[in-house]
Amino acid sequence: MNYIFLNRKDLSELNYELDEIQAQFSALPKQALERIEVRNQNDDFFAYPITVFSDEKAAGFCVLDFGNDKLELTDNQDSVLLRSLSINPEFQGKGIGKSVMIVLDDFIKEHFKDCKEIVLSVNERNDLAFQIYEKKGYVYAGKNRWKKWTQLVMSKILD
Repeated sequence: MNYIFLNRKDLSELNYELDEIQAQFSALPKQALERIEVRNQNDDFFAYPITVFSDEKAAGFCVLDFGNDKLELTDNQDSVLLRSLSINPEFQGKGIGKSVMIVLDDFIKEHFKDCKEIVLSVNERNDLAFQIYEKKGYVYAGKNRWKKWTQLVMSKILD
């Protein structure tokens, strides 16, 4: 498993759909990229789309967001907001999502050396994701935020 900053040639492989339940919890790559494009037009260049590869095939996607949105979840300026994480349904059930949460730490440390914390919010109804994050060292300290549903704020300090 490896990561790479999004290359436009990956877009066709990232054109997957999530089932109705998963679609409630994560933006699709296309939606996330559209939001990034809007931000870029406003000189907000702090969100980095990331492609997750498995056996040289685009298996998933996430965004590392260093913009001010993260400050809704943490006071730590040296943090990143993990958002829009999804795995292509063709690759689900193979442990890729769990592996992402391990490999992501090293990827961030390598490419964003000043980053000291990863923050994310997970829908309170997404028990599976919450458990995966918790097993991979993310801590829920009781902080919530409200979007469409209650979001549980989790974080992990990078050492």
